[in-house]
Amino acid sequence: MYYRLVSNCIRWLLKFLMLTSSSSFKRINSLRQLLGGLGDRGDKKNLSVMGGNEDDDNPTIDDQPFTPWIVSVASGHMLLRDPHYNKGLAFTEKERDAHYLRGLLPPAVFTQELQEKRTLHILRQYQVPLHRYIAMMDLQERNERLFYKLLVENVEELLPIVYTPTVGEACQKYGSIYRRPQGLYISLKDKGKILEVMKNWPEKNIQVIVVTDGERILGLGDLGCQGMGIPVGKLSLYTALGGVRPSVCLPVTIDVGTKNENLLNDEFYIGLKQKRATGEEYDNLLEEFMTAVKNNYGEKVLIQFEDFANHNAFDLLIKYRTSHLVFNDDIQGTACVVLGGLLSALKLLGGTLSDHTFLFLGAGENSTGIAELISLEILKKTKATVEESRKKIWLVDSKGLLVSSRKDSLQHFKQPWAHDHEPVTGLLEAVKAIKPTILIGTSGAGKQFTKEVIEAMASINAKPLIMALSNPTSQSECTAEEAYTWSQGHAIFASGSPFDPVTYDGKEFVPGQANNAYIFPGFGLGLIMCGAIRVHDEFLLAASEALASQVTEEDYAKGIIYPRFKNIRKISAHIAAKVAARAYELGLASHLPRPSDLIKFAESCMYSPNYRSYR
Repeated sequence: MYYRLVSNCIRWLLKFLMLTSSSSFKRINSLRQLLGGLGDRGDKKNLSVMGGNEDDDNPTIDDQPFTPWIVSVASGHMLLRDPHYNKGLAFTEKERDAHYLRGLLPPAVFTQELQEKRTLHILRQYQVPLHRYIAMMDLQERNERLFYKLLVENVEELLPIVYTPTVGEACQKYGSIYRRPQGLYISLKDKGKILEVMKNWPEKNIQVIVVTDGERILGLGDLGCQGMGIPVGKLSLYTALGGVRPSVCLPVTIDVGTKNENLLNDEFYIGLKQKRATGEEYDNLLEEFMTAVKNNYGEKVLIQFEDFANHNAFDLLIKYRTSHLVFNDDIQGTACVVLGGLLSALKLLGGTLSDHTFLFLGAGENSTGIAELISLEILKKTKATVEESRKKIWLVDSKGLLVSSRKDSLQHFKQPWAHDHEPVTGLLEAVKAIKPTILIGTSGAGKQFTKEVIEAMASINAKPLIMALSNPTSQSECTAEEAYTWSQGHAIFASGSPFDPVTYDGKEFVPGQANNAYIFPGFGLGLIMCGAIRVHDEFLLAASEALASQVTEEDYAKGIIYPRFKNIRKISAHIAAKVAARAYELGLASHLPRPSDLIKFAESCMYSPNYRSYR
């Protein structure tokens, strides 16, 4: 009774202060500390590094016109509706009494572990992956900590559900499965007021933004506003795999229209029904967005570009890499995870990176980004020139092998990879002419690694490395079974989407998954914990080397060139530590002094999804 009386008195005092004083927020924060209870989200450790807004949500209480500012201890029905604090049946008897939950819940008290077991049982009843995706998103909107607990402890099973390949189908059907807003939508309608729109987001201390314009979602093309599933999914992985606090993550979709006629004619489409803007109109909107981000959140917020079309992806990265902390996962993230796999594969292939010849199917942002990072690693380990380090890397686009005679007609980012050679039109002909030891597919077109191509690779190499990286599964250049069968069990195989183990000639082969989720969560954590304000190429090399170092001898024995996802938080901690270490070595870290043990520091910064006790 006394607690309720005090809470109500302070609640009315807070309302009075908000209406009467311009400095009310400072007073409110002081008074809220008196309330205790549920006033902070997540763990308090390392808040100076990890950030995060500790303010409660501001729910409305009825339909009458009024200023909807309510600042109070979450309790009763409001507490059950807040996904940040809700624990469902895991509220203890004491908590139910203290926070007016008695009667609002069934009498049983579950542990979080029992809730996890029950939820996993329910998920497994769904036969359709999209239904599991919807169930997971519903859980995230009801009980944030249980969602992340489930994902962290069952990552190998649930990663394909919350991200590739299922997220691709979810984006295609986003208008139909849309339930409640997730993330921030910025459209052409907001031109001139993006900063105001950004301030509508309830969390004020943002440290990671994943942004897309929806033009090239996975290998599925222009999905416009429905591309929001990608930033939402990526940031879920930032938290689950990298331990970045959910309150400092912001998913953003920039809606400039779409070229997809099916969406424009779909009555349930949730985006702007107009042709996609280009040129100056597009550039001006992106410039306003980038300026607003820096003005609102500062220099150290990481902006991850996601699934932009090739022509915009490179331009945006080049334009903003010297003024903002930017990272393009399609260009740099994919490059890191592939280079990590290549460095790891050397244990099975033998030799050094410079001893091998690489052939790419695809010459877009993925391929050239990977090629550039491979070249930088060769350059770092040898005395070769930039030109010499590139000569071992060949690319095939829709018109054939990139060769010098085509240079004048090539886009600028393809030109460094056009080498002296006779014109070659097809992939099979290129394999026979170049004789690569490593074949990498980033074309976004399925079934391009045909039986003839795989057989040619196997005839050239004792252990051909085949990397079919295009997503989703339907767009993969070949399946694991095809790679192992057509090479008669000699291939080392990795893919972008997951494949089940394959038995060939009595032996089990376990395909590796070159998933960007190995890299970007730990990479982002490393940037945050050292306070970097720009991304340096050395950080990318450090992340790749850290990933390769986590592959065990047991993995190599099964032909696996990537570590098991079940250890992903340990992997992310090592990547974060290696990235931060390189930043400190180069004098690019702003959080001083440098922690003595960066791996332990990274682990201590990670968000814990375990329930907290409420008083």
